[in-house]
Amino acid sequence: MKKNKYRELEEVKIEYYSKHPDEISEYIGAVLEDFQEKGDKESFYRSLAILAKVHGGFTKISRETGLNRESLYKALSSKSDPRFSTVLQILHAMGIKLKVA
Repeated sequence: MKKNKYRELEEVKIEYYSKHPDEISEYIGAVLEDFQEKGDKESFYRSLAILAKVHGGFTKISRETGLNRESLYKALSSKSDPRFSTVLQILHAMGIKLKVA
């Protein structure tokens, strides 16, 4: 019997946002809003990791932020609680700006 291979949700999101970069702002806005309302930081950091992969990967983001790759992986893991300045560096490297409404 042939086994079906299913893709992980993360893989689907990376492919989708790579093909639809104009929707990244809306995506990160929704994730940030959810983070503020529910405090789900793991989901927020996983979303940043997905967007880092869309923007050329952890090596590229590492070069642009000055953070070493291992620190970047750690900062965006579900077990992490990075500094706000680190999150801002990562967002800036991806061309994402936070705005207060």
